[in-house]
Amino acid sequence: MTDKLEAILWSIALPGFAQLLNRKFLKGIVLIFLEFLVNVNSHFNMVILYSFQGNIRGAIEATNYQWLMFYPCLYMFAMWDAYKDAKGETPPYSYLPFVFGAYFVTIGLIYSPSFKLGQILIGPVWLPILSLIPGLLVGNFIKCLLIRFKV
Repeated sequence: MTDKLEAILWSIALPGFAQLLNRKFLKGIVLIFLEFLVNVNSHFNMVILYSFQGNIRGAIEATNYQWLMFYPCLYMFAMWDAYKDAKGETPPYSYLPFVFGAYFVTIGLIYSPSFKLGQILIGPVWLPILSLIPGLLVGNFIKCLLIRFKV
């Protein structure tokens, strides 16, 4: 069984890897299959390539949003599942940062074709990544409130 940090890091590398390390073979294989299915059908590797090259218009045009909309929840669920199954205590409400991270990344993806900072179009890779930060903050804030008030 992996520790929680190792599980998160392997899940960031590829959803399903940490499940394999935690000996949840069927779950790991299903998550890896789903990751490849969504990745290929959304053209996400080309979207990433164009984004890193600064070709945001090309990234937006290459994106199949109908498929890519599945990615944030799949990705964050795989990370949460790996975290929960890893050795060590899982604090109450620790799923909330993952859930709100998925929500905010999805919202970032929805607005990515048109959202600009000044005159700069952010695009379908960078805006969702930037949206993760407030999602994690909101999730942690709600988690802390619920723990503090023992809901």
